[in-house]
Amino acid sequence: MASLITAADGRARCAWVGDDVEYRRYHDEEWGRPLHGDRALFEKMALEGFQAGLSWITILRKRPCFREVFAGFDPATVAAFGADDVERLMADAGIIRNRAKIDATISNAALVRDMAEGELDALIWSYAPTASRLRPREFAEVPAVTPESTALSKALRARGFRFVGPTTMYALMQSAGMVDDHVEGCWRAASGSG
Repeated sequence: MASLITAADGRARCAWVGDDVEYRRYHDEEWGRPLHGDRALFEKMALEGFQAGLSWITILRKRPCFREVFAGFDPATVAAFGADDVERLMADAGIIRNRAKIDATISNAALVRDMAEGELDALIWSYAPTASRLRPREFAEVPAVTPESTALSKALRARGFRFVGPTTMYALMQSAGMVDDHVEGCWRAASGSG
């Protein structure tokens, strides 16, 4: 599979973008840019958890509905969801209707709510790789799991978080800009991405 694709605008991008407009916008404006803030990172963690076993474009297309039904991913509000809310969410075709993932999002929200302000941000970012690595030339060089994502997963699980496996946490690290996996030749790689 090719690692780069050139769109009608003449820009070379990571090939996973394909020709999907929403994927292109996400790649150009979000993926790999540093993301901070407990609420923003809780949302990212929740969405990455819902993505497990699915394609990210599915989550992107459903993200507006996720934001609506999960109260903008406000941890205190989501933590207060009860059985009626779970049933409401299970009936909503606008999101991924997976009870285990819904329950995990609610229990994870309670954990975030009980943390000090900025603690989730600091915890997650404390696992950002310190050693720089070579920019991947092709997607085959991009790992699915790293020692840092494994350590972050372990730390979050020790606190009681769920759906935070090493692969899911590496995807979070990529999307939140903790690592830069734009392949060589991508315009975002050339622009310094962040």
